[in-house]
Amino acid sequence: MRRFGTLSFGHYGPLGGGEQLTAADSMFQAIDLAQGMDELGVNGAYFRVHHFARQQSSPMTLLAAIAVRTEHIEVGTGVIDMRYENPLHLAEDAAAVDLLSGGRLALGVSRGSPETVVRGYEAFGYTGSKDPRGADIAHSHFDLFMRAIRGEGLAERDPESPMGGGRGMQRIEPHSDSLASHVWWGAGSVESAQWAARTGVNLMSSTLLTEDRGIPFDELQAQQIEAYREAWRKAGHEGTPRTSVSRTVFPILDDKDRALFGASAEGEGVGYIDGYRATFGKTYVGEPDALIMELADDAAVATADTLMLTIPSHLGVAFNLRLVEAFAEHVAPSLGWKPAA
Repeated sequence: MRRFGTLSFGHYGPLGGGEQLTAADSMFQAIDLAQGMDELGVNGAYFRVHHFARQQSSPMTLLAAIAVRTEHIEVGTGVIDMRYENPLHLAEDAAAVDLLSGGRLALGVSRGSPETVVRGYEAFGYTGSKDPRGADIAHSHFDLFMRAIRGEGLAERDPESPMGGGRGMQRIEPHSDSLASHVWWGAGSVESAQWAARTGVNLMSSTLLTEDRGIPFDELQAQQIEAYREAWRKAGHEGTPRTSVSRTVFPILDDKDRALFGASAEGEGVGYIDGYRATFGKTYVGEPDALIMELADDAAVATADTLMLTIPSHLGVAFNLRLVEAFAEHVAPSLGWKPAA
């Protein structure tokens, strides 16, 4: 583990006791938290994306705002649902954020996770899928998106245009030379991870794997990462791809932490999601020395270069910054992390 950041689900709405967290509150708090983490040297601030829900649904605006208010921290998504996206519009937005951030965008995309509505992407105008989960739409959109950000000409120039025109094919603008290397695919299985490797993008291993092989979650995830890296090598791609996993970790430093997090520990398990049998990981709760030992023994954390800490973002900036600072000061350095600079 060389890097760590936070993965925020971005929930807003009623908090109980008559309190309400608005969408605006959620976004402003995300910006403030990212600034605080940037000062700590935390490597990334990543956001889950869900449509038709009280969560982040159009993250590029938020990422741009964070990018111009920070200096070092990576800004990203985990993940954007490609079933809902206009590939060329997303290519323009992503290039703009990558340029504004000085190449600090980590754009996680995938087929997407279950939503709160039935085939919501059809309401966005993307119909005709032959797959009950819309995977064919997601892959088609992703293919065009990658062609666009790699600079392929996609529209014929008009030699008669008063705007300059010309001949040949025109690429999408703005264009960021580094953006294609900053794309991640969120994979929930070995097969989807191998596909991502052949495509030449980084890997975000899902918080849930749609497989159950009778082995612990971390070992299953480590096998997925190794299969991805082997597929990358066989594909003949240059460079070393990045890989990430996510975990929920609550360091306990005092009695207040014990009261807040002591009952949060959960073991890993197997269930069903989106029609698939799925395996999910445990929640780590404990004093720093115990957490260091447990996370060092986590096969996936040990092999991935980036760890994303899932955080209860709706609990506010102070709460989450304290949580992240405790991990950064008392746990992460023993796992190989050094602050970003």
